[in-house]
Amino acid sequence: MIDTSLHLDQLLTAVEETVFMTLVSLVFAVLFGLLIGILLYCTGSGGLYENRIVNRIVDVIVNVLRAIPFIILLIILIPLTKLLVGTMLGAKAAIPSLIFAAAPFYARMVVIAFQDIDKGTLEASKAMGASSWQIICKVLIPEAAPALVSGVTVTAISLIGYTAMAGAIGAGGLGNLAYLYGFARRNNAVLLTSTAIIVLFVFALQWAGDAIVKKIDKR
Repeated sequence: MIDTSLHLDQLLTAVEETVFMTLVSLVFAVLFGLLIGILLYCTGSGGLYENRIVNRIVDVIVNVLRAIPFIILLIILIPLTKLLVGTMLGAKAAIPSLIFAAAPFYARMVVIAFQDIDKGTLEASKAMGASSWQIICKVLIPEAAPALVSGVTVTAISLIGYTAMAGAIGAGGLGNLAYLYGFARRNNAVLLTSTAIIVLFVFALQWAGDAIVKKIDKR
């Protein structure tokens, strides 16, 4: 007989796993993405540390990682995941793949945010004798802060979708609950509840991100 009930303990565990995967991977993805984005921008044409070779190599790596579908990236990174985590199953096992998928995505958003900054502001900073590091820390990042926060919001929402896909192949979380205990067992209560919670997470993240952007945007 097919179980059509909704178990609260399973639901709470799935929520905790989804939150864990999203938050941990988001922190590392934003950190690495910011560093990669700064590197891409500063080594680009007319950048603070213009270097066409470095820029091209990093650009290709970012493009390749962004082009690989997440479900395939999960499979490709299984050896690395086993090396780092010791297993390919569970919420922790999804973290490396989530970071590899989200960091290049956020890096591109960082570059776009920096490119929107008025060039006159950068030139004025150089004219006043600011070092390249000071320009990065006190001009680029503060001026691009609203766009950077918006990028974090978009990345977080994308990660929730990634965790759902990872869950479908054993990473746990709401995706695993929806697929294994909802769809596979024809339990609509579990399937719809899991989906509704994911949607609520997305709305909450979007609202929080928009609120922060409005608060810090001085334009």
